Amino acid sequence: MKSFLPRIEKTFSEAELSLEEIKRYGRHLIMPEVTLEGQKKLKAAKVLAVGTGGLGSPLLLYLAAAGVGTIGIVDFDVVDHSNLHRQIVHKTKNVGKPKIESAIETIAEINPNVQVIPYETALRSENALEIIKDYDCVVDGTDNFPTRYLVNDACVLLGKPNVYGSIFRFEGQSTVFWAEKGPCYRCLYPEPPEPGMVPSCAEGGVLGVLPGVIGVLQAIETVKLILGIGKPLIGRLLHFDALAMRFREYVLRKDPDCPLCGENPTINKLIDYEAFCGLHRQQPVDFTNGIPSITVEELKRALDEEENFLLIDVREEHEYQIARIPQSKLIPLGQLHAKLHELDSSKKIVVYCKMGGRSLKACQLLYNAGFKNIWNVQGGIDAWSQLIDPTVPRY
Repeated sequence: MKSFLPRIEKTFSEAELSLEEIKRYGRHLIMPEVTLEGQKKLKAAKVLAVGTGGLGSPLLLYLAAAGVGTIGIVDFDVVDHSNLHRQIVHKTKNVGKPKIESAIETIAEINPNVQVIPYETALRSENALEIIKDYDCVVDGTDNFPTRYLVNDACVLLGKPNVYGSIFRFEGQSTVFWAEKGPCYRCLYPEPPEPGMVPSCAEGGVLGVLPGVIGVLQAIETVKLILGIGKPLIGRLLHFDALAMRFREYVLRKDPDCPLCGENPTINKLIDYEAFCGLHRQQPVDFTNGIPSITVEELKRALDEEENFLLIDVREEHEYQIARIPQSKLIPLGQLHAKLHELDSSKKIVVYCKMGGRSLKACQLLYNAGFKNIWNVQGGIDAWSQLIDPTVPRY
């Protein structure tokens, strides 16, 4: 069968397998859907993985093991202890090490025949087209909206398939966005959510084994595209509920009015995606609906000077048991509205959560209820642990 990816179909015959590789991929070679020809296509393939986190980890392990010849990796983060329960490409010994270096080390142990091209940088509008242009397909393993829109738009402009996945708590989903053959990400999500409205995995958590399922699905779709077999998830979204152990499939349709891949596109170049998603690169969002923010250093000074204010923690009880800022009062976000009558509206109120997202929602709720002297703690208790008191556990 012909590869779904044109460049591979033209060049795979030039790829040669060594005796060691033939032995390594033997279980592939005896499959009539793969054979020696298909393994050569895998070796000729160039796949770009954006992110080496929960989704990128199983993806990279299986693409390398399968014999994908060239794997590009974009990541600029370092390995943290909080990554280890799900990001299986990284080892405990590599905590503090750049994720790209950690991933390359593990890939080399799995399959030394794979060429890894590292891009230790953030993917930006300024570099995305140059990085992506030479790859056959892109696999999006990111967890933020600006990068998802950026990857999508760059793939559409370059005519590349985008193997997409996302995870949160006990649920995940995957599809293949390919504008030449079906919808793109913007067809499904024309506009990004308001900043802070959708919690990240760092805020809401994720079951450690869940990314393994979705990352493997992305790897399977990538291999299918390379080999030209089966029915790719183009125009179909596969949703996985781990608690119910149930998969559901949803039909995705191309939006004829999509500004990027529709009948009359208005987007023909990459834009500022942080601005598009309501974020700013140079500094955190300091004001929303007139709500100022306070740094953890300023909060520490206020506590030391015994200023008269109320410090509210809007995380959940189980989080409060893990770590807390001294003198704080726990009122989970979901209970805040019912407890507004317990708060003194004439008093200064400072609100924090884990990283700042839920506390911003709480501040907006308080503001709309008539409270005016309210402050959101930038970075939440995570920043407090990093910058003020390292004995406070990070999670």
